[in-house]
Amino acid sequence: MGKGFFNVPIAINEPVKSYAPDSPERKAVLDTYKQMYNSKVEVPLYINGKDIKTGNTRKMSPPHDHQHNLGEYHLAEKTHVEEAIATALEARKSWSQMPWEQRAGIFLKAAELIAGPYRNKINAATMLAQSKNIYQAEIDSACELIDFLRFNVQYMSEIYMEQPESTSDAWNRVEYRPLEGFTYAVTPFNFTAIAGNLPSCMALMGNVVVWKPSDSQVYSAKVIMDIFKEAGVPDGVINVVFGDPEMITNTILASPDFSGLHFTGSTYVFKELWKQIGNNIHNYKTYPRIVGETGGKDFIIAHKTANAKQVATAISRGAFEFQGQKCSAASRAYVPKGIWDDVKAYVIEDIKSFKMGSPEDMSNFITAVIHEGSFDKLAKYIDAAKSDSDAEIIAGGNYDKSKGYFIEPTVIVTTDPKYTTMSTELFGPVITIYVYEDDAYSETLKLVDETSEYALTGAILSSCRYAIEEATKALQNSAGNFYINDKPTGAVVGQQPFGGARASGTNDKAGSAQNLLRWVSPRLIKETFVTPTDYRYPFLGE
Repeated sequence: MGKGFFNVPIAINEPVKSYAPDSPERKAVLDTYKQMYNSKVEVPLYINGKDIKTGNTRKMSPPHDHQHNLGEYHLAEKTHVEEAIATALEARKSWSQMPWEQRAGIFLKAAELIAGPYRNKINAATMLAQSKNIYQAEIDSACELIDFLRFNVQYMSEIYMEQPESTSDAWNRVEYRPLEGFTYAVTPFNFTAIAGNLPSCMALMGNVVVWKPSDSQVYSAKVIMDIFKEAGVPDGVINVVFGDPEMITNTILASPDFSGLHFTGSTYVFKELWKQIGNNIHNYKTYPRIVGETGGKDFIIAHKTANAKQVATAISRGAFEFQGQKCSAASRAYVPKGIWDDVKAYVIEDIKSFKMGSPEDMSNFITAVIHEGSFDKLAKYIDAAKSDSDAEIIAGGNYDKSKGYFIEPTVIVTTDPKYTTMSTELFGPVITIYVYEDDAYSETLKLVDETSEYALTGAILSSCRYAIEEATKALQNSAGNFYINDKPTGAVVGQQPFGGARASGTNDKAGSAQNLLRWVSPRLIKETFVTPTDYRYPFLGE
């Protein structure tokens, strides 16, 4: 029962700690990393507030040290998924009716737990399980997840304040109900923040959730759930299951109470899920909401007026931070011949200076790719480029999985703008560059637009405003996040809402009110103060 119009704390972006040598935060996170590395953790399913151990387990290992055992996680059977659904539906009876400010308080507390007592643990977990260096872990698992939680609360309050006009005769009001039934969150390995945001933003709006994290992100997913439990998320509101994705998804989508999918992952899987939901549409009580952020073949295009050093830095950071395993990572670039020699020299110089190895050594810029399947796929494309007549590797090109899944940052230069690695999503530290004639800028913009099925992120670098304006128009459908004179990565919650269209997803902009609106079903209530007693209108008079 509402007893006031409440203002939430104004959301601000969490400051990024530097982790410079001799800084206290550097020592603290390294101590936590070592303690966690030398411990083993058991990760159960989490259903109705209880830890469920099935006895069917799988080992967890760091990608940069794949023989080391971090612990194990338990795999669900179909009965566990059915229990998670039933539990969520039961929890919905109370959670959907909880005043919004009480839900807000829970997730604001979660943000502060991450900012304070859990910061080292969630960063160390992300370094260990996903092989992120400390800076990539900090901007992801700490800062971005904190930002999601804080800004989502602010967006929720702004949504609730959006109300229709009323008159002296009638009061019109809209309530933003949670979806009927339960929702399903499917999250990726590459961002701990995404893994935390997808289930929590739905729960914040009053929904109940069954969450399936990536098998490669279970270790840090457990830390997220520990935080949510301590923050006060009630039993049954967010339930976590691991295991066979096909079995879990089939069980979820077979339920008539399924009401929404929040997904980040591969384009193929998302399309298959969409098709499966469509095939089941007559079984559902309501039309399910489908929100997905999927693949990308993100681009950098430089104009002849661009600064060569700036272009090179955009390539070095955009393509190789977190080993290119970002949905937004630059994986194709178009550089004019007039500045190419300088750009090439700067990029090669950057790559030669990269150190590669375990994230425990904080001088390492590059660590391992996520698993052997990813390693083998990338090695195959690198080997093909070595033998193809229309491709040349000018930097990197080596790989080694004896201890960890290490792929050297690799630059391929091609004479074919439609070459395989210019259009295929690789999801690793490989960028392909096409060098174009200086006066072929407009034609190259057309190539950028037509080469890939994706439309997630892209960047234009130029000192000519006419060239920038031309690219902004020509590429309006090529990227949901478009960057002028910057790399195509690094979206910040509250500043650059993130998402793309075409094969890159539904463009519902994580980290914005647009996304939260997908998880409510508005109800308009009109209250008339003086109710008519005669059906006749004036036009009926004689």
